[in-house]
Amino acid sequence: MKVNDSERLSFALMGPEDALLLFELDQDIEVMRYINGGKMSTMDDIHQVFIPRMAKYSDTSKGWGLWKVLTKENQEFLGWVLVRPMDFFNENTQWDNIELGWRFKRMFWGKGYATEAAQQISEALIQQTDIKKLSAIAVPENESSINIMKKLGMHYIKTALHKDPLGDLQAVYYERDVN
Repeated sequence: MKVNDSERLSFALMGPEDALLLFELDQDIEVMRYINGGKMSTMDDIHQVFIPRMAKYSDTSKGWGLWKVLTKENQEFLGWVLVRPMDFFNENTQWDNIELGWRFKRMFWGKGYATEAAQQISEALIQQTDIKKLSAIAVPENESSINIMKKLGMHYIKTALHKDPLGDLQAVYYERDVN
């Protein structure tokens, strides 16, 4: 799958070679606040947990993985957009319901980059794959992410315990039908 550049951004799937970018992004307590309560990732976390986990759901032909988001102007790394089947790490994986997620450096918050990136990647998924839904989850307090979900045309489904091998959390679920 290919994601074309948007007005301000370009995209590329991330891999193990991007370990330092992943690490740098996770070194801000505010970036990590709604992920794990503000705990910064160590380089060992990146190599032993994050990269192997990313490898399990990455599939370039389907557009699954972490999409690196860069400025078109100077290729500065802003953050990433996650693309993978919903409930991937559970026994009831939803193969035609794609989960989107995002993590951006704080200096780029509030400028519309996450929305622009998620919209561009969503459009590529809709045009190039046979998915039926797009979904996203967030902790209920993460109003900024919830606003992005709404801008993507998603609507509230439920608040429930999200099960994940890295830790369960109470989350709001949003989704959008794409067909």
